[in-house]
Amino acid sequence: MPENIYLPENAAADAAADPVLAERLKTVAAVREKLEKTGRVGERAPKYFIQTFGCQQNEADSERLAGMCAAMGYEKTDTPDDAELILVNTCAVREHAEKKALSIIGNYKHLKDKNPDLVIGVGGCMVTQKARADKIKGSYPYVSFTFDTGAIGSVPSLVDAALSGGKRTFVLSDSWTISEGIPIRRESKHMAWLSIMYGCNNFCSYCIVPYVRGRERSRSASAILEEAKMLIADGARDITLLGQNVNSYDGGTVNGERVDIAELMHKICALDGDFCLRFMTSHPKDASDRLIEAMASEDKIVKHFHLPIQSGSDRILKAMNRRYTAEGYLKTIEKLRAAVPDVSVTSDLIVGFPGEEEEDFEATLAVMRAAGYDMVYSFIYSPREGTPAAKMPNQIPREVSSERMERLLALGSAIADERNARFKGRRLRALVEGVSKTAPGMLTARGAPVRPIHFEGDRSLIGQFVDLDITDVRTFCFEASLAEPND
Repeated sequence: MPENIYLPENAAADAAADPVLAERLKTVAAVREKLEKTGRVGERAPKYFIQTFGCQQNEADSERLAGMCAAMGYEKTDTPDDAELILVNTCAVREHAEKKALSIIGNYKHLKDKNPDLVIGVGGCMVTQKARADKIKGSYPYVSFTFDTGAIGSVPSLVDAALSGGKRTFVLSDSWTISEGIPIRRESKHMAWLSIMYGCNNFCSYCIVPYVRGRERSRSASAILEEAKMLIADGARDITLLGQNVNSYDGGTVNGERVDIAELMHKICALDGDFCLRFMTSHPKDASDRLIEAMASEDKIVKHFHLPIQSGSDRILKAMNRRYTAEGYLKTIEKLRAAVPDVSVTSDLIVGFPGEEEEDFEATLAVMRAAGYDMVYSFIYSPREGTPAAKMPNQIPREVSSERMERLLALGSAIADERNARFKGRRLRALVEGVSKTAPGMLTARGAPVRPIHFEGDRSLIGQFVDLDITDVRTFCFEASLAEPND
């Protein structure tokens, strides 16, 4: 297996018991052999390029796509112009991401014209919708294949068919299953996504996810623990558990004990190694006392809880099918702060949901003040075809939503400034992520606060935990100095 590729230790045993996995690994080897025979693996390996849109789960999926590409004999390139295999991993949650993906796919036509052997595949949430897949099929004839979110494991066979001159293929799964044994090429050695479940059962009226990601499926606790062990051994220091609704994880019964998200985190924290653990995204109705207790009791769990409320109006929450009230949500926040006093709480908010009146929006602002968020991720409502909300009456005019968004952002920044003030002058332990993209000549670290921390230091610190003295706090970042070793 090529360098920097993760493959479960028991993949061979799994393949012996799983004919689907066995066939996938056989196809990977066949593609590699085909590339070798044509002289495209050797001194000058063929290159792949992956374009990713959307959420962290899409990023994790792209790392699996990259793992399969590397196992087939391709090398990564950072520019599509050099690639002989291009994979586009799309998002369908917001219209902007969809339009941008289609625009980029359109731009790849000139690359196909220059290199007829170029293979282009499009996958992800967008093409999981039949209408979008049909659009790709009809309007982008140079795309060799599409694959939905349930068919990531089929990419080697799709590439094999394309290299053999086969017909264009458009995969739409009629069911979603969990594919174990897929090789993974991670973008970072010290930071890692760890998917623990897929899909969602909540059917919020504005959200396309259950339709493009399927129903909830949880990975086995043993598979997750095996991957976590290998990550830690490979140098991962910051591990984020991923799921569309991560706190409804159900890993079944192990030794007579039900493994929910809290028990899973206890088991991961019990592993040897110097690392920290995060999780996202959570649904408020599933934010259990056991989950809060796990965060309070485990030192390795980062004291950051992302808990999207979406709206502070009970009327709008009901229309969204969120299945909780603003009062119940705030009680969860109170329990969380009582158990973990210094916790950083962040949230998602939607502005301009159909039927939102001024009093509904004011209720959202009131919840923001009561919750005291360290940061909010806010979005103007975007209708998604196929969701109930897209057909609701009283769609809010853009100018009204934009004005409300400006007020929400102003309040969010003011609350964040108040929350940030508690960190000034404190010493924090943080993982050095890399060179800062916004502060020239400085490094960026991340700890329990959700803000990036910029400081001066040597690049040899990247991937290590350091102690930082916070010297200045701003709305969107902190500045710090590296603490003296013996201080």
